[in-house]
Amino acid sequence: MADAGGPKRRRYDPRARAEEVVAAAERVIAARGIEGLTHRAVAEEAGVPLGATTYHFAGKDDLIRAALQRSVDHFTAYLDDWVARRPELTPQQLAVLLADALLDGFGPQRGQQVVEFELYLAALRRPALRPIADRYIEASVDALSRYVDPLTARAAAVAANGLTLRGLAGSEPPTRAEVEGILRLILTAAPARPDIQDS
Repeated sequence: MADAGGPKRRRYDPRARAEEVVAAAERVIAARGIEGLTHRAVAEEAGVPLGATTYHFAGKDDLIRAALQRSVDHFTAYLDDWVARRPELTPQQLAVLLADALLDGFGPQRGQQVVEFELYLAALRRPALRPIADRYIEASVDALSRYVDPLTARAAAVAANGLTLRGLAGSEPPTRAEVEGILRLILTAAPARPDIQDS
């Protein structure tokens, strides 16, 4: 009879194990890039047997797909929270706060931004990833549409994407004046949504 007071064996949870493997894949990408992503590297990072990674994700593309999905889900949750804490913003205020968020991506949040963009750009050569990658822009458009009309929101989302990529891949990130100036030009070219102005 087992000792009721002894240590309890942790119950195996396939979903939790898969999540651990995906989180480890993101850390491997952060350290080595997509090129350095292998099942062996992920298993070592996660501290699990190699078979645990191949059981949940048969190939490298499956790992990349799962990591991209996780990244998009986190980004969408971040935007939902960001908007919930700022229910009303003028286009001018939005330009300043959006510039703050983008500039963080060139500084304290650079590592996370690099991982997100590596996963996003993986869709260039992997068409199956494109519907997931599309959600990055759509999530941004949905968030910005709370403050400005849908076309202006899309223009700002695409500009933010381009500014971030330039800041991460270029030799020097864009200055605050440049980022805020571009966003202000786009966001103030059209009026805020009427329902927000009237509230």
